[in-house]
Amino acid sequence: MSTRNSTSLSGLVGLATSGAISRRAFMEATLASGLSAAAAASIWGRDVAAATPKRGGTLRAAFDDGSTTDQLDPHTTSSQFMIQLNHATRNYLTEITEDNVVGPDIARQWDSSPDAKTWTFTLREGVEFHDGKPFTARDAAASLDYHRGEESKSAAKSLVDQIESIRVDGPHKLVIELKVGNADLPYVMADYHLVMMPSDGEGRVDKSGVGTGAYILDEFEPGVRAYMKRNPNYFKPGRGHFDAVEMLAIRDVVARQAAIATGDVDVIASPELKTLHVLGRDPQIEIDEVASGTHCTMPMFVDSAPFDNPDLRLALKHGIDREAIVAKILHGHGVPGNDHPIGPTLPYWADLEPRPYDPERAKHHLKKAGLGNLTIDISASDAAFPGAIDMCILYKEQLAKAGIDLNVVREPTDGYWSNVWLAKPFCVAQWGARPTPDVIFSLAYAAEAAWNESRYKGERFNALMVEARAQLDDSRRTELYREMQQILRDEGGTIVPFFQNRVYARRANLRHGGKLTANFPLDGARAAERWWFAS
Repeated sequence: MSTRNSTSLSGLVGLATSGAISRRAFMEATLASGLSAAAAASIWGRDVAAATPKRGGTLRAAFDDGSTTDQLDPHTTSSQFMIQLNHATRNYLTEITEDNVVGPDIARQWDSSPDAKTWTFTLREGVEFHDGKPFTARDAAASLDYHRGEESKSAAKSLVDQIESIRVDGPHKLVIELKVGNADLPYVMADYHLVMMPSDGEGRVDKSGVGTGAYILDEFEPGVRAYMKRNPNYFKPGRGHFDAVEMLAIRDVVARQAAIATGDVDVIASPELKTLHVLGRDPQIEIDEVASGTHCTMPMFVDSAPFDNPDLRLALKHGIDREAIVAKILHGHGVPGNDHPIGPTLPYWADLEPRPYDPERAKHHLKKAGLGNLTIDISASDAAFPGAIDMCILYKEQLAKAGIDLNVVREPTDGYWSNVWLAKPFCVAQWGARPTPDVIFSLAYAAEAAWNESRYKGERFNALMVEARAQLDDSRRTELYREMQQILRDEGGTIVPFFQNRVYARRANLRHGGKLTANFPLDGARAAERWWFAS
């Protein structure tokens, strides 16, 4: 490619980084632009050579959650800590790429029947588990079937319930028959529960953490630490650059930021947003921010009083000032929500009329519900996200103008996801972005979903979900998803205050390719596999 197409310095750096021009061509072009030889060499070393992945070092990553109740059993995965661990040590049939679309992982390609009911996944050959056992289609079938049994307690059961049968067609082909067509099945297969595990040939799987991933689990202390060593036989060329990866659960945001500032860790998830600008002043620290469908939820048990009253739910929805929460809690690092889980960065987002803060309207619905001078408990912890407690205190002030007294119950951080979420009738949670509406609807809003956090069971909503899943006409699918978002906005039991950008901080010598997957922190939980140290 001729450098005439890009005479700017940034353009030359981009060409050199992509391999389009050599070091010699880069030096000649920058010297011709007036830069000194020393300056050109410095730029090459800092911005070009450092962008070339190198092997070595130990990645130390700190996360804002992790619990003593965490398990290696993928049925139970819910914390960011375990999501990251799963992606580092195990693989999935597919992955969400840096372009935020589905791509191959342990399956190298897939095809479907015209009605999207029959899917054939062709698996990579020559892949081994960490214990040396060859990976085959039997392992893939058993790993998916593990979530499908009648007695399964897996949070992904609602995703795989659509499967009619799974058939092995030779050592490297898997055929999945669905009850109804689903054009999004390859996206579903990237769900973080659906890890590939070794099977015994009789359908049972090894849940101990043995995987095919870029790193081999060496030590695991739930809620504290995990340590992994590089897999020398990893099947993806150009992935898995670190010699080792250490993951730490540092739930206190001040301690987490102190660790990145002193260099005790290389990257942290969820820095404190109100002091992010201060952290960013350090020349040794880089801030990554990605617009995302990640969102906060405040689910209410719609089968329990007083939340079984739809007017009370509307009062609580009208009584929250989303703009103020984005400004004061997220410090602008996000956008207001509208009480459904599909954000403006996601496909099929419906541009519905936003619900403004309206205390008088909230009073109207409270009166219509026959409830006056109401006191409601909400359970919260910064385990949900840093600032969750502050958000609830702000919400308490907002609701007071509507005549509702919100009692903020501060819950322990450890065990929050097992003892509070799905257990208390009104609480705070956070959801990572899912790549398609069907995935998040199936996980959190389908009538029988294990993670139906509000217990909402809308008959019309569920019928639309099944219809949309099998719909191959994109315009019709758009209409169906719009109606579903409207139903949840007006009838559902979940308040969605905001969609939050993914923000994390890393030491400047820790590098990535520039494009970042938005569904989970640290490049869609793939930092251990994709990133490297510059020196």
